[in-house]
Amino acid sequence: MKRISVSKWPVLLLMLASCASVPDRLSGTNFAQVTPHMAQNQDLVGRRVRWGGSITKVVPGRQETCFEVVSHPLDSSARPEDVDQSDGRFIACTAGFYDPAVYAEGREITVVGTLEIPQLGKIGEYQYRFPRVSASAVYLWPKREIYPYYPPYDPFWYPPGPWMMGTW
Repeated sequence: MKRISVSKWPVLLLMLASCASVPDRLSGTNFAQVTPHMAQNQDLVGRRVRWGGSITKVVPGRQETCFEVVSHPLDSSARPEDVDQSDGRFIACTAGFYDPAVYAEGREITVVGTLEIPQLGKIGEYQYRFPRVSASAVYLWPKREIYPYYPPYDPFWYPPGPWMMGTW
């Protein structure tokens, strides 16, 4: 067995640490263990949260931009997981202009902020109580790349061609 020299340990540790690191704007540990579903009906105003999910709507205003987000659980790097599981929806508002063409429907974001009084709204014709986050940080994640799967060559995977005549 070959040993890794001591001089290579820092490089190896740096590579491993970069795999699951949380972006600086989203880092921290003092977040309330609260889901959007819990925040709909409980008085949790002032709690600091880190939530994420997929954008469904972006509404730029005069002083702030608000995002309507379908919540998804976060992975170890604070990125929303690509799962068909949700704890509901929430609205996150932050100061400034965020272009709806960039922060488009379906893109993944993670926000850090404090909970405010829930806001009534509609999803279609359904009346919905949205937990509202005053976001101090908004992080737009890069689009996920989808790579096709090519199975290893297996003569039984593909139908026989003319080159296999006489082998049956």
